[in-house]
Amino acid sequence: MSDVAGELARVRGAFEQPTLTLLHQRQAPVVIAVFRSAFGRDNRPIPTARLHAVVDDHLAELRLAGEKELPSGTGRELCQRWMRGQWLVRALDERGQEVYTLTSHAQQALELVKTLSRDRATLSEHRIATILTTVRRFNGEANPDRGTRVAILNAEIGRLTAERDRLVDGEELALLSEDYMLEGFTELQSLISALPSDFARVEERFAEIRSEILASFRAEDRPAGEVIDDYLARADALMTATPEGRAFEGAFALLRDDAMVAQLREDMNALLDHPLAEAILADADRAELRGTVRLVRDGLDRVLSQRSRVTSTLKEYIVSHDGARDRELEQTLRQIESELTTWMAASGPRSTIGLPLLPARVDVDHLRERFHDPADDLGPARLADTPRAESESPSYAELLAQGGPSLPALRERLDAALRSPDAASSLGELFDSLDSSLRRPVEILGLLHLAADHDLTAEPALEHYRAVRADGSARSFAVPRFALPDPPVPDPSDPELAPEETR
Repeated sequence: MSDVAGELARVRGAFEQPTLTLLHQRQAPVVIAVFRSAFGRDNRPIPTARLHAVVDDHLAELRLAGEKELPSGTGRELCQRWMRGQWLVRALDERGQEVYTLTSHAQQALELVKTLSRDRATLSEHRIATILTTVRRFNGEANPDRGTRVAILNAEIGRLTAERDRLVDGEELALLSEDYMLEGFTELQSLISALPSDFARVEERFAEIRSEILASFRAEDRPAGEVIDDYLARADALMTATPEGRAFEGAFALLRDDAMVAQLREDMNALLDHPLAEAILADADRAELRGTVRLVRDGLDRVLSQRSRVTSTLKEYIVSHDGARDRELEQTLRQIESELTTWMAASGPRSTIGLPLLPARVDVDHLRERFHDPADDLGPARLADTPRAESESPSYAELLAQGGPSLPALRERLDAALRSPDAASSLGELFDSLDSSLRRPVEILGLLHLAADHDLTAEPALEHYRAVRADGSARSFAVPRFALPDPPVPDPSDPELAPEETR
């Protein structure tokens, strides 16, 4: 009896995977084209706002080109829809910026489309030779018979020795056909293009482990030590029990060996410099093959970054987890249970007691913000006793020259100007007529102070005060003009103003 029902269930399960749901939808060609154009060949992370704008621009360009089967919605709405379909994932990069990256399911879909769009032969000499070489090498590594393995190694050594001797003797190099080179480059591209999706699966698995660890910590249904042990066991199993994990470990071991990385880069450059490579490969294919080492490094960096986030989650929990607080809470609950037992022993079955849901607030008028510090009451340190020469001490006149305005002398001059009809007409003219000792810049402030005492009003116009500093240098200051009023006219009938001989 055939097992077609079981096969149908397995096929339906495969069609429910995000990879096939992406390819099965009606707008799949448009979505795949947008993904390939936006993320490129190396699935570089794109900031969220930028991808929203890029999707809008690509859809507008396709709409102008006459494409009808386009998904509806803005770039932001489409990206959120693609996240729900598990084709995009949103995360934080090293700088804390929110970025989009393709999931492993979307990368598998892109790789499948890329493989189907590439011209390749179904059967070729290169493929048969690759199969024979792989089977022979695999049998030489896995055969349990010691003699068989030695025979295989001897045959391989003999073949390589004969080829080396033939080349050393100067015999003609065997020229490979263009079809053979095309098939070789095609298989090499297939192997390399599968690496990003493998790295993405490992990265996504670490992200799932991180989410599960956070959920376990928040639930607090298991001890923290048990959660950490479970993470370590699962991380080790991820690296050893899954194909993606083993591929990651192999790539990591490759990049740790500088000689092997240099050999890989040298061999790749030699293949790309082959005379037939330029005619077989396009510029984009050559760039993809030449960036193999960088592709592997970028994938490793993303996986290690995701693993570091899991480790930092554990570290933050361990550091921030307060064991003393848990013990205090446990002691408080036990004390409440003891008090409740005592109360139940002395109360009836229908007894009640009123308890506030929240503790009462404590009214405090003022809380001290600073407390006594004996160091605040210490006297200042004694000054160093440094004798000075007599010539360095400033004189009394020099100290006066550095002091404030000479208000008594200025008041005397201002009062005399207010009484004299031949005095200056403004405060600035009065200042310019003073001695140089009373024309320091600070004396201007003294005159303005005295002008306010005499209720003098400032005018909109400015006048210049030519001041002289203590060192003899001159400087001009623009100050609002204060007009000096005319002195009062004397009354002849006033006996105080009569001549001496008439009294």
